Amino acid sequence: MLNSGQNPACRDKARDSLKIAISGKSGCGNTTVSRLVAETLGLRFINFTFRNLAEERGITLREVLEKASCDDCWDREVDSRQVALAREEGGCVLGSRLAIWMLPEADLKVYLRARSQTRAGRIMKREGGSLEEVTAFTAERDRQDRERYLRIYRIDNDDYGFADMIIDTDDLDPDKIARLIIDSTHKTREG
Repeated sequence: MLNSGQNPACRDKARDSLKIAISGKSGCGNTTVSRLVAETLGLRFINFTFRNLAEERGITLREVLEKASCDDCWDREVDSRQVALAREEGGCVLGSRLAIWMLPEADLKVYLRARSQTRAGRIMKREGGSLEEVTAFTAERDRQDRERYLRIYRIDNDDYGFADMIIDTDDLDPDKIARLIIDSTHKTREG
C-alpha cells in the first residue's frame, strides 16, 4: 500500500498495479460504475459477460442464459476469460457478478446492491419492456445465477459480507458511487 509521503512516481506505479473488483446483481450499476472508476483512475476496464458472449456467437442473451442453465462451459468461459484479463500485468477494474469472489487478490472488493424494484426499473430503462416482465425476468435470472454459482463454484452470491465496501445504490447516481470507491482507493493506498 502507498504512503502519502511517497513521491508521485511511486504513487503512479501503485495506481498502475491497483486491482479493483466490483460485483452486484443486474441493475445495481456494476458496469457503469466500474467503467467510471476505471476511466477516472486510468485503469483497464474489464467486463466480459454473457451479453458479450451472446454478441460473439450471434445469439440472444436469453439463449445464452438457457444454454448456461444446462451447460457449465458458458459460465466457465466467461469467468476464465475475464479473470485472465484481470490477472495480466497492470491495474484494472474488474466489474462482474462474481468479480469479488473470482479475483481474491484484488486490492479493493466492492459489492453494489439495490432493491429489486430499483434494479428492474434501471434494466427496463436500459433494455425496454414492461416493468412486470423485467421484474419477473430479473428475479428468475437471479435465481438461476445463484443456483449455477453454487453448483459450479460453491459461491453463494448472496453472501458478500467479506467485501471491503458494500454500497446501497438505490438513491445514488453512478458518479457518486464511483466517487465513494475512488475515495476508498486513496485510503487503501495510504493505509
